[in-house]
Amino acid sequence: MKKSLLLVCFLISSSLFAQNITSDAGMTVPEDRIRTASEGFASEEFRRGVQAYYKGAFNEAIIQFEKALSFMPNDSLILDWLGKSYYKTGLEGSALSYWQSAQDNGYGGILLANKIEVVRERRVTGDTNENLMRLSEAGSYPGEFNGNMIYSGPVSVLPNYDGTFWIAAYNTNNLLLMNQNGSVIDRITGPINGFDRPSDIIRMSDGNLLVSESAGNRISLLNSNGRFIKYIGQKGRELGGLVGPQYLSLDQLSRIYVTDFGNRRVDVFDREGNPLYFFGTKSAYFEGLKGPTGICVLEDSVFVADSISGSIYEFDRAGNFIRELVEKKTFKKPEAIRVWNKMLVICDQNKVIAVNPQTGSLFEYVKTGNAPSRVTTASPDVNENLVVSDYTANEVYVMSKLSELVGGLFVQIEQIDASKFPEVTLEVRVENRHRQPLVGLQEQNFYISENKQPVQNMKFLGAASNNTDADITLVIERSVESLRHKTEIEMAVREIAESMKEQGVLRIVTAGKIPVTEYIGSPFGARNFSLDALKNPVSDTVALDLALRLSSNDLINAAKKRAIIFISGGSENALSFESYNLSELTAYMCNNSILFSVIQVTQGSPSSEVSYISENTNGDMYYVYREEGLGNVVKEIIESPQGIYQLNYVSMQTSNLGEKYIPAEIEVYLLNRSGRDETGYFAPLQ
Repeated sequence: MKKSLLLVCFLISSSLFAQNITSDAGMTVPEDRIRTASEGFASEEFRRGVQAYYKGAFNEAIIQFEKALSFMPNDSLILDWLGKSYYKTGLEGSALSYWQSAQDNGYGGILLANKIEVVRERRVTGDTNENLMRLSEAGSYPGEFNGNMIYSGPVSVLPNYDGTFWIAAYNTNNLLLMNQNGSVIDRITGPINGFDRPSDIIRMSDGNLLVSESAGNRISLLNSNGRFIKYIGQKGRELGGLVGPQYLSLDQLSRIYVTDFGNRRVDVFDREGNPLYFFGTKSAYFEGLKGPTGICVLEDSVFVADSISGSIYEFDRAGNFIRELVEKKTFKKPEAIRVWNKMLVICDQNKVIAVNPQTGSLFEYVKTGNAPSRVTTASPDVNENLVVSDYTANEVYVMSKLSELVGGLFVQIEQIDASKFPEVTLEVRVENRHRQPLVGLQEQNFYISENKQPVQNMKFLGAASNNTDADITLVIERSVESLRHKTEIEMAVREIAESMKEQGVLRIVTAGKIPVTEYIGSPFGARNFSLDALKNPVSDTVALDLALRLSSNDLINAAKKRAIIFISGGSENALSFESYNLSELTAYMCNNSILFSVIQVTQGSPSSEVSYISENTNGDMYYVYREEGLGNVVKEIIESPQGIYQLNYVSMQTSNLGEKYIPAEIEVYLLNRSGRDETGYFAPLQ
């Protein structure tokens, strides 16, 4: 009798929370019915699985959910959570299988169907996303609102890595800093005497801003917040003189290139603003620029648009004429040139056009229509859109790929902390359909509910894109060949450690026959790094897959900005990927926001496997002796897009002493796009 009473108590207390757990048919079980023993055991394993998932222990979560499923086969809620767990481990095929089973039960509705569609579409299979696609307007920021002028005559737009962007307004002689929702964050009018017709704005490698002033015949150097530092250049025709400066560009050494419309040339200054030389004037090999406007430095080439000839000319960085990229009269009134996806992006009247820098072939991204229009700049932003300024229409547009507008946003609740219940902290990741993080959201872009009821006191805590530090793991190749590059490897480690500026955690993992964690701690501790201190011996084979999996595991609960940098030892043939499927390893890194970049100690192409992972995780390739050094590698990692946000709220649900599974939903809105996700959590047991 005593044992029976204990069993009844257990069944009541450990039930899978009546109104929340689904039966085999996906239907809710009446709250007033006592659970069976199997349902009670499933309840306990399910709760442990949810807790493990939110701790980042995804393999443990899978074990717990599999146990729960053994007690309640084909239960849709458990199948959904198994899918989530497998997705986070990179096993997207298994995730899709479990989600499909849940959907076949009638669970999840349109939300689950959309998730399955998106994950199938964007699975890492080696196929690249098509870059040359027609764009459509996703939203706009007009210069006037309700009869009030915000700005007038936008001629240039400079997106920032946190999702905000600068607008250079020619007519109102100011700069505006705006967020994704169109709110003005700051308004800059320049020094005491103000700006004099700002025409372009770009960012230097140190974060400072450059603004060309066409009527002022000068360039203003500003700090990252838009505060004036000094002028560069002055009116004149001599070296360093400017007459109507137009558009700006920088090379790898931060040398400043500006098109000088009045002098019909390009002027070049060093990073401190000292004049170096000018080019583009008439010579025996070149007829000379007639009306230089847009300019762009791409690797070792300088491309200059001419508004009178309607062509684009290519020069080397010393100013020597190379060729006419497109024939004359190709463009009517070409304006700024920017780079997007390795293509030149040029504005011409009411069109934004891509130009192949190798062949000169053209592709029309977008046409603004037949209304009066003069687009002047089209700058790629951190969300893979083009932000376009229209001087005549007095408007700034956000142009996106049509597939992104139709597909909406991919929203995932990553973590829920209910340790202080009823106060709850939620972490959400927002992406497009192709894994591109969405940066720049604010509190007004989110709506949270629990069990379809609104929560109380929702607060926006912050965005990972604003974090200024990163946790980095250096994976060092320990092949026999790497011994020949001791100096280069040590230099790379020390330079990365130095550029972290004692912020974040540095890990060093060696990849030999087996991976070994050599160091975890402050970057300062690696300032005198030496290969001689490593424990892992060199090997004829390098199990890079094991080293990357180990490194990824250690970064799951690290800082929100995190990366693996592989320091290649120069032996491609020694690298092996025998234990882990390449696409699943890459998906594991993608689904946990881990960027993978490579520093090569020799010139040439890396292995196809290494290139594959880097390309699909939005990493980059660096040569150890590159012209600009390795100092910006960490900076580029920190500025890489992160669409992770934290919000806090007060739950209005009862927790049943921590036994109740509480459903949570979030909806995200931005301009003409939206997305949502549903999940759940448990309050602490009492």
